[in-house]
Amino acid sequence: MKIAVSSEGQELNSKVANRLGLAPYLIIVDLETMEHKAAENPGHAGTGGMQAVVLAIKENVQVVLTGYCSPVAEAYLKKNGIRIVRGAKGTVKNAVNEYAKKHKALNSLSGHFPITSKTREKVAEAMIRTARQFGKMLPILIGVIFLMGLLKAFVSKKMLLSVFFGNVIWDTVKGACLGSILPGNPINSYIIGGEMLENDVSLFAVTAFVMTWVSVGLVQLPAEMAALGRRFSLIRNAVSLVVSIGAAIVTVFIFNLIR
Repeated sequence: MKIAVSSEGQELNSKVANRLGLAPYLIIVDLETMEHKAAENPGHAGTGGMQAVVLAIKENVQVVLTGYCSPVAEAYLKKNGIRIVRGAKGTVKNAVNEYAKKHKALNSLSGHFPITSKTREKVAEAMIRTARQFGKMLPILIGVIFLMGLLKAFVSKKMLLSVFFGNVIWDTVKGACLGSILPGNPINSYIIGGEMLENDVSLFAVTAFVMTWVSVGLVQLPAEMAALGRRFSLIRNAVSLVVSIGAAIVTVFIFNLIR
């Protein structure tokens, strides 16, 4: 693999040039043999920043290491199958060694199959997206843990059975009403529903509770009316409540028939 590094000088000990277009030289390095050569950048005096891009393409490099690269230059490099790595600093040799370590680590993950630059970009993007999703989910997970603790500490079986006493219709209606007024993430409804089942609350009540939690929102009703209109919001919530009650009863009956 050949890589190009924007450089202030002609040697591996030269400092990495911060801007690709204005770099006096591009040091072309063979990553396998570490053989290198210095190619003078015709545009380093400010006569044309894109000449460094042309030079990299001409040298058939696969990767360019630099401090900064303009979006236009990056687009041309990517169009020609060249990966751009920003943020390189220190000496050219250090920048190359650091990249070589990362490149070797990525290749070791792929076994005997080489990883292309496009694959590396996809892997990096996937890791970033995963980290962001985990960051978004972390507060929810913490909230679920606290919620489970609070339910076990403050909601007793006796308290629940005083509200849900085994009547199919009334248990379903009460479960639907409870789900309609409690706000929060849908995951919370599964936690609360599971605790209700463990305390012998009927499946009718729990099913209606979960259904209305995700479809009816009385707490958010004022905001919904402001955004979608008063009449539509009231009708939608009323229909969702009635349908959820009926669907809960039908769902549990079917479940009991096939289990």
